[in-house]
Amino acid sequence: MSAALQMMAFGLALLSTLFLLLATCTDCWMVNADDSLEVSHKCRGLWRECVTNMQDGVRTCDQYDSILADHPVKIVVTRTLLITADLLAGLALATLLLGLDCIKFLKEEPRVKLKMCYGAGVILSIGSILGLVGSVWYAVDVYMERAMLVSRNIFLGVHYDFGWSCWLGMAGSMGCFVASVLLTCCLY
Repeated sequence: MSAALQMMAFGLALLSTLFLLLATCTDCWMVNADDSLEVSHKCRGLWRECVTNMQDGVRTCDQYDSILADHPVKIVVTRTLLITADLLAGLALATLLLGLDCIKFLKEEPRVKLKMCYGAGVILSIGSILGLVGSVWYAVDVYMERAMLVSRNIFLGVHYDFGWSCWLGMAGSMGCFVASVLLTCCLY
């Protein structure tokens, strides 16, 4: 039972960490959500902004000036939280891999292996919380920006909605959290 639970937590943690990494690297945190007839599809990410022409499929991206340049707070905070979550999730995966019962590392020390799984669960929970805070922070900021424009009757021709990268970050964070619960609560 314990080995099956460990493998399930490892599989979920691996998939969720990949989701977090993809969310950090991809460019669709905000998408244009205008209902009118669009000729282009705009996505804003943490690292660049991309526009895809809907007629011929040509995609052009503008990199943000610099990582150290003056950026909006939502981009800086989300970058920081997601990069930290990615690093913690990677560390937790490495620790969990060494703590699995099916791995021959420290085979004669089952208590140490169990503590490694527990430690991986704790690290994974911290990373999941950081990733979820970063993703939700960005989503709330997008919503507040749109609500402010609507309340002031300002229409700039396009308004933005949550993109698939934002949802991927939230899903990856929740998956890491569920894996951490499996490792910290269910193994004992």
